[in-house]
Amino acid sequence: MVASGNKRSPDLPERVGAVLAARVGPAQALCVGLSGGCDSVTLVHVLSRLGYAGRLSAIHVHHGLSPNADAWADFCADYCAQLNIPLLTRRVAVERQSGSGLEAAARQARYAAFAECPGDYLLLAQHRGDQAETLLFNLLRGSGLTGAASMPQQRRFAHMQLLRPLLDVSRADIEAYARAEGLRWIDDESNADLGFSRNYLRHQTLADLSQRFPGAEAALAQAAGHFAEAQELLDELAAADWLRAADGAAARLAVLRELSLPRLKNLLRYRLRQLGWQPPVAARLNEFCRQLQSAGPDRHPALELTAGRMLCKDRRLHWLGANLQTV
Repeated sequence: MVASGNKRSPDLPERVGAVLAARVGPAQALCVGLSGGCDSVTLVHVLSRLGYAGRLSAIHVHHGLSPNADAWADFCADYCAQLNIPLLTRRVAVERQSGSGLEAAARQARYAAFAECPGDYLLLAQHRGDQAETLLFNLLRGSGLTGAASMPQQRRFAHMQLLRPLLDVSRADIEAYARAEGLRWIDDESNADLGFSRNYLRHQTLADLSQRFPGAEAALAQAAGHFAEAQELLDELAAADWLRAADGAAARLAVLRELSLPRLKNLLRYRLRQLGWQPPVAARLNEFCRQLQSAGPDRHPALELTAGRMLCKDRRLHWLGANLQTV
């Protein structure tokens, strides 16, 4: 645990306050994801100083992956008690043998717990460095524009809005504020394990890039913002195409076949996101779209997905759930 007295980042409360003032109503309740690390500890402290304490709560997710997990939960409970902020602690079971990896399994369990938060807003403490790291991670996985857009500052999540008030703030500014205020926090030992992909990007790749290009973190985060704007435009185009093509819950094939291949793929990805379905890899979607555009009336191209099936039938494209019912 750390406490120090270095120079404070004086504008951090003002910057966080401006983000919230533009989005949060006077009666809306806030819940902060509190890991006990420097970022989330600082966010809770800033919010309490800004006068949100009366409608502020926190949630701590106990993953059970570290021998120190109980001590971290106790630390968060003590910290919230000092600030008179209610704390909800949720214990989760993380699938250690998940095919997607331990990092992804822990994240999935964490967000499932976050969905139980009380309040109108869930506030998370990801910062500018996290945004740069996410962009690199997604690009290296071959993600498209949605992945390159990385983390939005605000989005709908479960019954609430998810908001990241520190997304434009550097880790250095957060630590400067924490030290100036004499805050204490915990250090998760797994954050230093370069066997985890995100840790490698944070401690190795981004560190090396910043040595050669001092503005790398800010530039990457800015690029993510540009990608997000481009994605918004593509979503607007897809929404207009859907209005033209929609026939109830299905889409008219005649209209879909008028679209270029990139525009058709954009529309299908948009529709899948609307349904909450995971889009397929690019090669599978490409092949399905080519079949859709060229198939004769006696052919019924279909694409099997985890959540259901896309099927061409009766001159329409249908989305059928796992129970084969139209969704």
